[in-house]
Amino acid sequence: MANKKEDENLEEETNNSSPESQENEEEVTLQDEEDCENKLAKMEEELNKKDEELREYVAHTQRLQADFENFKKQSEKQNQKIIKFANENLIKQILDSYEDIERALTKSNNEKELKEGLELIYQKLTDVLEKEGLEKIPTEGEKFDPFKHEALLVENDPDVENGYIIEELMKGYTLKNNVIRYSKVKVCKK
Repeated sequence: MANKKEDENLEEETNNSSPESQENEEEVTLQDEEDCENKLAKMEEELNKKDEELREYVAHTQRLQADFENFKKQSEKQNQKIIKFANENLIKQILDSYEDIERALTKSNNEKELKEGLELIYQKLTDVLEKEGLEKIPTEGEKFDPFKHEALLVENDPDVENGYIIEELMKGYTLKNNVIRYSKVKVCKK
C-alpha cells in the first residue's frame, strides 16, 4: 500500500508541476540527447581513424611480406651462383699445371725430361692445394684413429705395437681440418 500512495503522490506532483519545471525537464532531455549525439560523433570519428590506421598497418605488412619474398628469391639466386662458381679460383690455379702437363707430354724428348717436368708440375700442384688448405693425413708410425683412418686390412706384426698403422694403402686428406678422404691403412692387431 505504501507503494501505491507514493505512486499517487508522484503523479500528483507531475500533474501539478509548473510549466517552468516541464520546460526545464525538456531542456535537460534535449541537452542529454545533444551530448549523446556529440559523443557518438566523436566515437565514430575515432573509429574511422582507427580503421584508417588498421588499413595502413595491413598495407605495410603486405609490402614487408612482398619485400621478404623478393629477398628470399634474390638470396637463393645468389647462393646458386656462388655454388656454381665456387671452384673458379682453384680451377684457375690448376690450369697452369694442366697446361704444363700437356707441354711436358708433347715436348719431352726423353724419359729424363718427362720425369723432371712431371716432378715440377707435381710440386706446383702440391703448393696450390696446400695454399687452399689441403693437408695429407699422417699415417707412418701413427696410432689408428677411426676419425682419420679406414682399416682395410688387419695383420699381426711383431715389429709394430697393437693398434698402430703398419702400412698406408691409400693417402687421406683434410681440407681446412675437415677430413675429405680417409687414409686407407693396414693396422696391427695382436
